[in-house]
Amino acid sequence: MAAAGASASASAAEPVTQTIELPTLTADLSAQVAQSAAATQQTAANYELRAERDAAAAKAAAEAKKDLAAAKKAEAKKKAAEAARKAAAERATRSAERTTLSASASTSTSVSAPASGSVATVIAFLKAQVGDAYVMGATGPNAWDCSSLVQAAYKQVGVDLPRVSQDQSMAGTDVPLSSVQVGDILYWGGKGSAYHVGVYIGNGQYLDAANPSKGVVIQDLSGYPASGAVRVL
Repeated sequence: MAAAGASASASAAEPVTQTIELPTLTADLSAQVAQSAAATQQTAANYELRAERDAAAAKAAAEAKKDLAAAKKAEAKKKAAEAARKAAAERATRSAERTTLSASASTSTSVSAPASGSVATVIAFLKAQVGDAYVMGATGPNAWDCSSLVQAAYKQVGVDLPRVSQDQSMAGTDVPLSSVQVGDILYWGGKGSAYHVGVYIGNGQYLDAANPSKGVVIQDLSGYPASGAVRVL
């Protein structure tokens, strides 16, 4: 019995082991492992390449945005400078025109001849209409526009003028504003494209059907210098 007990103790003291069979590394398995490793490496390379491309694209976009902002800023500065240059040129031109016209008007005040004969008849007719209304297209007897008044005045002495200011500025003989005389037709705007007419009555004054608020009035030439003058008498 003692021997049996000893044998049993010895058996209980021995460790129990388990054998695990590893798969045999066949050629196919080896190839699969190699393919898996290669695929993993390729995937990692693709991620890295994509990250590099994304970073490059982001950098290019940022640089393009910066360049666009700089270009817009430069263009804005250029436009502002051009606008300022044009404004300065226009101011200089207007100043020169005002100076020239004022000088012409000032000179004309001392070159007025006394009204006589046909001229006197024209001036008398015009002064008789002072206070009449201005109505675009009206032809009298109590309302006029600028060209109908001038046409009617000269008709009193047998001179048939065109109906509109553009054509009246082309009538007769051109007269320098420095040599304007009583009875000369004054026009405003370009010759052949005048937008207003009146008649010089001497002493630096002219008579015209001015506008709806003024009607037919006598005005100082210095306050509204004419662009040119023509003589029909």
